Amino acid sequence: MDHYKLRLKNVHKAFGSNRVLRGASLDVKKGESIVIIGGSGSGKSVLLKCILGLIMPDRGEISVDGQNITFMPVHKRDHLMNKFGMLFQGGALFDSLPIWQNVAFGLLQSGKHSKKEAYDIAIEKLRSVGLGERVAPLFPAELSGGMQKRVSLARAVATNPEIIFFDEPTTGLDPIMADVINDLIVKATKELGATTLTITHDMASARKIADDIAMIYEGSIIWRGAADDIDHSGNEYVDQFINGRAEGPIQLAV
Repeated sequence: MDHYKLRLKNVHKAFGSNRVLRGASLDVKKGESIVIIGGSGSGKSVLLKCILGLIMPDRGEISVDGQNITFMPVHKRDHLMNKFGMLFQGGALFDSLPIWQNVAFGLLQSGKHSKKEAYDIAIEKLRSVGLGERVAPLFPAELSGGMQKRVSLARAVATNPEIIFFDEPTTGLDPIMADVINDLIVKATKELGATTLTITHDMASARKIADDIAMIYEGSIIWRGAADDIDHSGNEYVDQFINGRAEGPIQLAV
């Protein structure tokens, strides 16, 4: 049995002449927390969208629990999507729904829960991220950015997913709230025993939530190692990125 929860082998994706992914490969074991770091335009988001089936890679292989899902048609992905939880950049809450319905959205869509059951689970998940029942009837616009991000996290874990994807989870937050969110991500995923894949350029976040950190550069993974080892990676690209230096092998198109 394949003990990898998620595997990417030699994944390529181009948009016209722009080759975004150029043979990206990554193995993620069950229960592991992997963080992919990299600058803007390095391919982080495209990689995530390929795994989620939002875009199709040109070639390569993506497998979940040993099953090749690379070119799986959308109607066959339903059972797969039930394994996934997702925290989108910016939160992506539904403005027109109260908070509890935002959190319970996946539960209500599945049709497996009564409204009462979905509400109770939503409240439980809100409590797990430090929010209580009092926010349940409010709308996203009535909450601060940090509270919205907590609601998004509660929604991501509401269906008890096996794999959770975090897309820039601390973007737009002040350093203290970002640290709170990082702690909540660690707590929530450990409680679920979930496998997590996070994309971020926030090194404080990466160090806190990762077992392993992988760096993507020009569409492929150029380094991977334990989070504790990143300061001694021996890779000049990684070194430049984590220290935020303008000088080095990574040249930005200014």
